[in-house]
Amino acid sequence: MEEKHLKSSNFITDAVIGMSDGLTVPFALAAGLSGAVQSNGIIITAGIAEIVAGCIAMGLGGYLAGKTEQEHYQSEIKREHEEVELYPEKEMQEVRDVFADYGLSKASQDIIAIELAKDKTKWVNFMMKFELGLEEPHPKRARNSSLTIGIAYFIGGLLPLSAYLFTNTPYNGLKLSLLITTACLFIFGYFKSKVTGQPPLMGALKVTAIGLIAAGAAYSIAILIS
Repeated sequence: MEEKHLKSSNFITDAVIGMSDGLTVPFALAAGLSGAVQSNGIIITAGIAEIVAGCIAMGLGGYLAGKTEQEHYQSEIKREHEEVELYPEKEMQEVRDVFADYGLSKASQDIIAIELAKDKTKWVNFMMKFELGLEEPHPKRARNSSLTIGIAYFIGGLLPLSAYLFTNTPYNGLKLSLLITTACLFIFGYFKSKVTGQPPLMGALKVTAIGLIAAGAAYSIAILIS
């Protein structure tokens, strides 16, 4: 039987971050402004400004997170190389400890530790993965992350805002935006949960509820203030 495993998890994670925030934040802003202003033009202008600022901020955040991940990995692999050179017996014992946790015999642990120690590069890579739980990030991880998050945020943000282009009052825009965003949140939550192996219906309802609660809070605060 063919095994199915999730691939491109970094891309999916970044897309989920960008799309979920893109659907939620501009929708909440537009909903809040709908309770405070009388012009769709103001809402569209403010919404576009927020989407642009959000794309930049979210993309930059993704880039910095990716660079931090790469720098952390390089720092740890340098330290591991030093430890293999300075404390080989200690590092070999750590290899034995890893396989002891899997229930291998002492003799098997010794054989594996000795064989692995013959190639220091593979030895260090083994320790990085099984002792520290670190995988080497893709060289373009930071760039890809920033682009994925920024584009997903932009697409997600335009969906709720588009309703105000086809209506003549903020109230009507809000009603249409609510329908569009609720449908998009549900579909997005469904497929996100399906891809990540979670119950699709429950995931869809959860994502939809979070987005609607945020928008409802923004609208209520705007009404109270105005």
